[in-house]
Amino acid sequence: MTWFNNSIAFVIIYMVVLFCVLPIGVQTAEEAGQKPEPGHATSAPVNPRLGFKFLLAFAISAVLFGVYYVVGYYDLLGLGELFARGA
Repeated sequence: MTWFNNSIAFVIIYMVVLFCVLPIGVQTAEEAGQKPEPGHATSAPVNPRLGFKFLLAFAISAVLFGVYYVVGYYDLLGLGELFARGA
C-alpha cells in the first residue's frame, strides 16, 4: 500500500460517507413552517449545515480509513496469500 493508494482509498471512503451524511436533518421550507422564497425550488433545504456535514463525514471517514489501514497493514484478512504472484 503506497501513499497514493491510501489517498485514493480515503477519497473514495470520504465521498461515500459524505453522500450518506448529506440527507441527515434536511428540512424543506414547508416542513420548517416557512414560506418558500420566490424562485426557489419547493424541495430546497432551509438550513443544510454543509460545514458540519463535511466535518462529520471527515471524522467518520478517518475512523473507517483507520480500520482499512490496520486490516491492510497487518493483513488480517489473509488476502496476501490469495493474491500472491507466482504461487
